Amino acid sequence: MLVSRIRAGQAGGVLTEQEQAILAFEGSWWTQQGEKDALVLERFGLTPDKYAALLSDLLDRPEALDHDPLVVRRLRRLRERNRRARVEGNAARSGERA
Repeated sequence: MLVSRIRAGQAGGVLTEQEQAILAFEGSWWTQQGEKDALVLERFGLTPDKYAALLSDLLDRPEALDHDPLVVRRLRRLRERNRRARVEGNAARSGERA
């Protein structure tokens, strides 16, 4: 099962083939024809939500950074930018109600 393969990769400090494929995909998915969600389902057999959760966990692993530092750093920055936008957006909406 996918989850057990990922845990096995985490335990050994080595990325699984699937994790490496996810990082490679993130480095080039926009060059392929089709929507990202459809490509994820086709290539990995994962729903967009499950894929996003796996990718987020993967980005926190030092092995991922060692494997593809450019992709991992770019995705970490994007994740942080999106998180900040959500927090600031929620704070702005809270201020409007007061």
